[in-house]
Amino acid sequence: MATDTYTRILESAQSLIVNRGYNAFSYADISAEVGVGKATIHHHFPGKADLVVAVIARYRKATADGMGAMAAQEPRADKRLQGYVGFWAQCIATNNAPFCIAALLAAELPSLPPEVAAQVKAHFDELIARLADFIDEGLRTGALTSTDNAETSARILVASVHGAMLAARVAGGDAALFSSITQPALKRLTG
Repeated sequence: MATDTYTRILESAQSLIVNRGYNAFSYADISAEVGVGKATIHHHFPGKADLVVAVIARYRKATADGMGAMAAQEPRADKRLQGYVGFWAQCIATNNAPFCIAALLAAELPSLPPEVAAQVKAHFDELIARLADFIDEGLRTGALTSTDNAETSARILVASVHGAMLAARVAGGDAALFSSITQPALKRLTG
């Protein structure tokens, strides 16, 4: 079972990655933020790569759980896709998680340790597979339309959402800008 300190270290690291990226934070930053010594952080995570792998693994689980809950609660594929995009619109509007941590790390992929890069790739593989499942179901039921196959459509949607996150960030957290980019991407599938 994770301790409170362990969880606070993960949360601090995630926040620092979102705000600075992988290469611009250290255990000293976490130590100051969480109020524990660097030795405590090293006890839980011997190296920075170990810490970031744990952060991404937790993020992947939260994403999988969220997508699974959405699938269980919403029977319509078009509404699921709207829910996915709406989740990010809300995160940007409230500034509580304005950017996908995996997308930020993907921008640093060439300089990441291999084990961190593998976690980032696994996140996107899982996200695209889940969205492709939603899209495939929607295409079969007629709730969605596309001239592309489900996987290509999922990749286009993910690229649109993550590109819109970047545009919103550059514009100071502009949720309206995010929506102005993502709504046409959704409309492409929902007709």
